[in-house]
Amino acid sequence: MDLSNPAKNMLRYFSISNPNFCLNYLKSLVFPTFSPIPILNYNHFHLKPTSNPSYLFVSSTGSSSIYSIRHPFSQSSQSSHFKNCNGRRSQRLELGLFTSRSYCRHISSSLTVSYSRNFQFCNEGIDTFGPYATPKQVSEIIQLIRDSDSEMESKLNSMNVSLSTANLIEIFRVLNCDKVRALRFFKWIEHVQPELYDNFDICSLVVDNCGRLDDYEEMRALLEEFNVKKVCLTEKAFGFLPVMISSKASTRKHIRRVVKVLNEVRGSCRVSGVRALIEGFSVLGSFEMARYVITNTEKKVSYYNILIGQMCRKCDFKGVRDLLDEMRQIGCEPNSQSYNYIFSSLFKKGEDDGACNVFRDMLEKNCPPDAVTYEIFIHNFCRLGKFSVASQFFDDMVGRGIQPRPAAHAAFIKGYFNLQRYKEAHEYVVGSADKYKNSSNMMYSLLASLHDKNRNAVMAKNILLEMIKKGLKPNISVYRRVLKHLQIADREDMASSLASGLSSLSLHSTKESV
Repeated sequence: MDLSNPAKNMLRYFSISNPNFCLNYLKSLVFPTFSPIPILNYNHFHLKPTSNPSYLFVSSTGSSSIYSIRHPFSQSSQSSHFKNCNGRRSQRLELGLFTSRSYCRHISSSLTVSYSRNFQFCNEGIDTFGPYATPKQVSEIIQLIRDSDSEMESKLNSMNVSLSTANLIEIFRVLNCDKVRALRFFKWIEHVQPELYDNFDICSLVVDNCGRLDDYEEMRALLEEFNVKKVCLTEKAFGFLPVMISSKASTRKHIRRVVKVLNEVRGSCRVSGVRALIEGFSVLGSFEMARYVITNTEKKVSYYNILIGQMCRKCDFKGVRDLLDEMRQIGCEPNSQSYNYIFSSLFKKGEDDGACNVFRDMLEKNCPPDAVTYEIFIHNFCRLGKFSVASQFFDDMVGRGIQPRPAAHAAFIKGYFNLQRYKEAHEYVVGSADKYKNSSNMMYSLLASLHDKNRNAVMAKNILLEMIKKGLKPNISVYRRVLKHLQIADREDMASSLASGLSSLSLHSTKESV
């Protein structure tokens, strides 16, 4: 009985990590009725996109991310949390022989075809049981698709290569530029590597392929299928629009056709598709067309905020002012996020006075600032060394009943530290730790970390011991790093003192819990 090289590699791996699996696998080849791995039901696993909360400086959304995953059958897989190719968390899979959080939906379909095609994952840099396609093989695949050979699928199978996300994106980009129909290849991917079939960017490129071929019926059918899987479109879905347009009238015509399809299919594709359209035109600087999309869909603040964000990146502040006036005229009041884009851009240009003027205008227009608004001002004024002004914004935030988040405290600590005002940084931590207990561990740990990175492990140790005496547990990574640097500097006495302090704190916490 001959086995393919990928299958041999798989057997070698499992013969070490799980001899029983290896034995059962061989039995399954000799006795087809024996099934060592239960066939998985695709419907058992309902995947939901994870949220990506924005941080201090809000950025426009729309594009998806590809996350790296570790090998699903490693020894640490049972305790690790994996994400599939779309950054979505998989539910726990009970596979009988082992338990894994990896993305394994495709195993059931491929087991009955060939063991050498199992366990193919889309992410770069992970262990696989099959080589990734070389640039030459990618070119051969593109040519096979061009030829539209009746045996295309079998020829692709015979190549016995894995396709990475980057491979597929390159293939679809070439096919789309040359207006070569790619749907048949996309369906082949669904059966061979379904984890790639669900990738948001790849799904979007297939929609783009339909658009370039002016096949809106096929586009509608695809979007309905994507809705079932909760696929969210990215800006790659509508790359055909700038290519096909020759005038404003032509552009509006194509926009209406796309919007009509999105309105018909609704669901996740409609929501993400409209945002992708607006963002795509905004990135290109075609704000008029972006406004036209909003006019033909829905006049929402979140849609206008996409335009505001892109205008601020291009420093088109006059355009932003006109857009704010336009929003108010139609009863679509700007919100704090609208202004946060402006504040961030003004500070980046060094116009802190201008940011303060816009802040006053924001209050006059009865638009309440949020925590991010205040963090932008506090961060930038601390960076500039204007701590009195930063404190005024901090006090105003507290006065409005907004609880300071860790980012606000970190701005003061880093601001003082970067200006080598170490005493004031320490005084801020001591003065704020008791008042804002939810952030006290973070503040002490941050200050210790900054001293340690400044090659002052002794001071970092003192900060950690100070917080330990107050019953605060330091950030474990900061603690370990400081301990290591003390040991490297031959300060074993200090390292021992720090370790004893943390040990006594842990022991005290254990007694209290009992």
